[in-house]
Amino acid sequence: MRKLKLLIVGLLLAAPGLAMADLGDIPGDTTWYLHVDFEQMRSESAGKGVYGWMVEEIFDDVKEDAGVDLANELDSLTAFSAEGQGPIILFEGNVSQMSKDRLMTLIAAEGDLTPRKSSGKAYYRFTDGGSTDSDDGVGIGTDNIEIQFEALEDESWISLALDNKVLVTSNEGQMQAMLKRGGKIAGSRGHNGALVVLTAEAPLLQAGMNSVALGRESDGDSGWESNILRNTEQVAFLVAATANKLAIEAKLITTGPEMAQSLASVVRGLVSLVSFSDDMDAEMLAMVQGTRIEAEGPNLVISLAVDPDLVVSNLRD
Repeated sequence: MRKLKLLIVGLLLAAPGLAMADLGDIPGDTTWYLHVDFEQMRSESAGKGVYGWMVEEIFDDVKEDAGVDLANELDSLTAFSAEGQGPIILFEGNVSQMSKDRLMTLIAAEGDLTPRKSSGKAYYRFTDGGSTDSDDGVGIGTDNIEIQFEALEDESWISLALDNKVLVTSNEGQMQAMLKRGGKIAGSRGHNGALVVLTAEAPLLQAGMNSVALGRESDGDSGWESNILRNTEQVAFLVAATANKLAIEAKLITTGPEMAQSLASVVRGLVSLVSFSDDMDAEMLAMVQGTRIEAEGPNLVISLAVDPDLVVSNLRD
């Protein structure tokens, strides 16, 4: 179980979902979400290199340490949280009986093997044996904000009762609500202030956050060291496969049109400075110079297309 939590931490470090076909149904009170589509990565040529890196660096370790074969069984991972609550995490795929047996063994070792039921589906309480490892706080960039998994560290609730799903929640109420809905996420498409979700034909990773709420959770104030994040209300992120490239897009909803223009100027300046670096090769330079920066109203959109091999080589470095 420890390794499964570290997998989620690693994925969050890769970008600042929801296991549904329509992410427009994201719950209205969500403060952050992450959806990674591993099946799409495996099927799209632009995603195969990144997926191969994940197998080597993450999945193989999980298989060795926990006996769970994520490479063959995991199709998608979804995590999200409402303000003041811990995360809900949904693993989807063809979960084998062997993997379920391994997870039950972990529950027996460090949890409560006595099943509880909600809507006729069993779930279990899991504790991490009083671990004091400090690696569960995930820093975003160079800021002091952390998406904390302490709720899962002290206690979590696990269900293997849903078809092709493993559900992990931070508290029992979340588990009961999710089981009542059969693992489906109750959305609020028209909710005022609901998080933005970027879409594409072949999305590999989708993520977003309410920067105001996360800053408030940190210290009661803005929380962010970065002037960019201090002046945004939401951030949405997307990595998608397009032709033989990885299309990367970020959308920031700023505090107003003037701020969007100011931040666009800052980003253009950063791109210009980076372009003069003597250490940058021609391929990387072309990618940086191809960055599109558009500001309209309070919205700032940054997008670029990246060679997948370039991404993988940088990940390996």
